[in-house]
Amino acid sequence: MKRLLAFLTCGLSLSVAAQELPAQFNCPAGGAPVHEAGYVQIGGIPQWVTLDGADCRNPAVLFIHGGPGNALSPYASALYGDWERDFMLVQWDQRGAGMTFVKTRPAEGDKLTIELMTQDGLEVAAFVTRRLGQPRVILFGSSWGSVLGVHMALARPSLFSAYVGTAQLVSRIEDGRASYEQTLAAAKAAGDQKAMAIVRQVGPPPWTDPRSFGALRRVTRQYERARTEPPRAEWWKLAPLYAPHAAAFDEADDWSYLQAVGMKGDGMMEGIELPKLGTHFEMPVYLIQGTEDLVTPASVTRRYFERITAPRKELIMVPRTGHDPNPPMLAAQYRVLKKLAAKR
Repeated sequence: MKRLLAFLTCGLSLSVAAQELPAQFNCPAGGAPVHEAGYVQIGGIPQWVTLDGADCRNPAVLFIHGGPGNALSPYASALYGDWERDFMLVQWDQRGAGMTFVKTRPAEGDKLTIELMTQDGLEVAAFVTRRLGQPRVILFGSSWGSVLGVHMALARPSLFSAYVGTAQLVSRIEDGRASYEQTLAAAKAAGDQKAMAIVRQVGPPPWTDPRSFGALRRVTRQYERARTEPPRAEWWKLAPLYAPHAAAFDEADDWSYLQAVGMKGDGMMEGIELPKLGTHFEMPVYLIQGTEDLVTPASVTRRYFERITAPRKELIMVPRTGHDPNPPMLAAQYRVLKKLAAKR
């Protein structure tokens, strides 16, 4: 798909920049397709934002990617391109990720914090509402992005028509402990001595070795692959616009990972405990959970869901699905978004 590069970078704050964009950037009354990719000044630095859809009047979905550091924009067309008929799809490469990392490499001593990235996300959401002339957007967070998404939804609910969480991370300790226990049980059931040794060496959280989560994740992927429908191979090929930056994306992943876990268990993710933020949402909440997810296990997600109060809420369990996207998960996500669009 041919993409129009609309570089929106300027030296002004987001609010001023959005007000001063040329009139042709506004969604016309009769609608129009939008395919744009570029930089918007967010939180004092240029951050990468893309907008894609057949009609700018369609509901906007703001994706909050996982990782942190694992930007979705290079893969968005392959994963979600068919959704552009019904939605305006907005990808944002977070601070320290993807094309934002390419443009603004973190300086020595820079740190990611949930508070800083929440404010970035709110600025992006506000930009999208002004850009498309829509009062609110659907907030769609996955894995790490589900933590950021909940912070955003609770901090400024007036920006969002719904919150959709996939592979919802609830508590660094609870999720980590359930992941450890369920993965060890799977390895024991399989008689997999090598996997058992790795998991036991990692141990349950809290973790003070930055390699711990990565070691456990390699084992969880092994068992998730055995129990789930695989993703399509073409999903994870870099789109041509992004291919020249593959090495930088790897650097971004590494830098953001260390920011997340810290060198001594002191990274920004270590204190995650979403119930402490409050469990009342002023918008509908949909949590979409793979039954075979060994990173954010269903037992923890369900307990969190039961505590949530919202105008509407639903927990959707997806069989043969783990932590990462696969066809059943994308089909479930699309059904939820269509349901939200019908209630618009």
